[in-house]
Amino acid sequence: MMRYYTFILGTIFFLICNVTYAQTNTSLDPVTVTSAISPTKVSKTGRNITVLDGKLFTQLPVHNIDDLLKYIPGIEVQARGPLGAQGDIIIRGSTFQQVLLIIDGIRLNDPLTGHFNSYIPIAVAEIERVEILKGASSAIYGTEAVGGVIHVITKSFASLKKKQQFQTQTTLGEYGLFTNSIGGIYATEKTAVAGGFDTEQTNGQQQRGTKGFVNNIRASLSYSTFLNKHLKLSIRQAYDSRDFSAQNFYTTFRSDTAIERVNSSWSHLKLAFNKNNHVLTLDVGYKKADDYYLFSKASLPNQNKASLLQALATFQRNLFKQTTLLVGANAIQKKIRSNDRGNHQVNQMALFTTLTQKIGTHININTALRADYNTAAKKLYIVPQLNASYQQNNFQLRGSIGTTIRDADFTERYNNYGKALVRSGSLGNPDLQAETSLSYELGADYFIGKPLKIAASVFERKQQDVIDYIPTAYADIPRKINIIPSGTYALAKNVSTVNTKGAEVDVTLQQNFHQHFITATLGWIILTTNTSEAVPSFYINSHATLLTNFSVFYQYKSFSIAANGIYKKRPQRSGSAFYTAVDKDYFLMNAKAAVSFCQKKWSVFGEIDNVFNRKYVDILGTQMPSRWLMGGVQWRFQKN
Repeated sequence: MMRYYTFILGTIFFLICNVTYAQTNTSLDPVTVTSAISPTKVSKTGRNITVLDGKLFTQLPVHNIDDLLKYIPGIEVQARGPLGAQGDIIIRGSTFQQVLLIIDGIRLNDPLTGHFNSYIPIAVAEIERVEILKGASSAIYGTEAVGGVIHVITKSFASLKKKQQFQTQTTLGEYGLFTNSIGGIYATEKTAVAGGFDTEQTNGQQQRGTKGFVNNIRASLSYSTFLNKHLKLSIRQAYDSRDFSAQNFYTTFRSDTAIERVNSSWSHLKLAFNKNNHVLTLDVGYKKADDYYLFSKASLPNQNKASLLQALATFQRNLFKQTTLLVGANAIQKKIRSNDRGNHQVNQMALFTTLTQKIGTHININTALRADYNTAAKKLYIVPQLNASYQQNNFQLRGSIGTTIRDADFTERYNNYGKALVRSGSLGNPDLQAETSLSYELGADYFIGKPLKIAASVFERKQQDVIDYIPTAYADIPRKINIIPSGTYALAKNVSTVNTKGAEVDVTLQQNFHQHFITATLGWIILTTNTSEAVPSFYINSHATLLTNFSVFYQYKSFSIAANGIYKKRPQRSGSAFYTAVDKDYFLMNAKAAVSFCQKKWSVFGEIDNVFNRKYVDILGTQMPSRWLMGGVQWRFQKN
């Protein structure tokens, strides 16, 4: 295994070290809106932020945004199935509920469970870029922004530019694989219409008595227009459907032959007013998700209907030439109607402010403060954050310190409450307190010419009352209405203290020279987590202790090759004889080759997923696919 790992890393460094530093067509210091809501250069945020171009979806061997995130420096995805069936997103050793997903400025996290957070209801053709912010961000975005933030920014909601872009890609492969993505944008300087439709289907590879089938559909449509010189209106409607085999996704029972369907819709309205350095925005978003889970043919299904309604208002003003103030208010309503978890509602209200200050020519400081009230916790939380950076020539030093909060989701509070009898499994706990933490980091970025950026960070997160499932004796479970003394249960609890430390290095290369184009990323992160809980919990210590992931795309004239991969070292786990153990490490790699023609509008490609046919799992009992062969055709049109 290690020879493959060494070979891939050596190849990437060879490419990095042997490019001729000429002009580049992309920037390694782009404008971001994620760290402070207001548009800011990455180098002035004081944060470690990775910005990914939407073009990567057609260049790399990935099928959707769920796949792409696996290979981004510093992100770990604990996948439960292929093609984005389900995956838990982890940043800097967080639990999967401690990463916040955002679309065009407002939150997407599912109120039922963090397992659904990766279900991003945006067609690939609509994605302009993806911004990943690592570390604490609750002072701006509120609950769940603990390990980091993943922000999807779409073409029509971004700044309007005159362009016409259309694309389609169809893939066929083994195990009945069929994927198709189609969509694009038509935009003038005043109006834009964008949309897309994606589907991913497979009969699946053989599992224990069943096949790992997946049927995914995403569709989205958006419209943006300037109502007058200063006022812009943007509207989106999107739909996401996931139908998949869920065998041993949530249990390690031999009787588990589960299937699951999750259908969600997403509506978003944004008004933005900009005049004389005054910017006022209003966002209203509504998410509805229906979950159908059937453990086995002999059981009754869990049927959950959850909704998320939110409103976000911000006002930004440039107080002085080098001082920008932003104030905002956020209101959130979460609901669930469930035959298993019951009917519940939680309301959240928050006020927040950020102040961005430039001192001289080298120092940038960003402060944020949030007051957040949650009706479930019945407590007001004050959440501060301070980010600072010092930049001179090609070097930047940055630092950050801040607190975070995370409230329990409906599954953590009420799982298995509605069933008549629960013989074993995970139990919710309505008395859970919100998690709190203090995070700080110190990092440095170095730009070697324009094409190459190296970022390094050390960080620590000190957490209180972290929520996780812990094996608990019957006598110690407070609610015994539907459980039995001989049962085996894991109760959702607040773990007293959890301390996570780590170090990470990210390398990014973007280079264009003499008909050669290369883009590559390489990430390395090492982590340690200590907890005060004597009995091991499910998720707190499940993250990789060493993670290296990479992606590389190279094109010369009409020929291109691409590869991405992961090396992961993590705690080893074993179960019953018919389960595949969670090995202490594994290396995984995918590869793709393409040839274009007709002025590069058309291309055909071949792809191999899991090139070395590695047998592996991320979650105990959930076997991931072996080597998978596929190929397809792409068509692209662009006019600016």
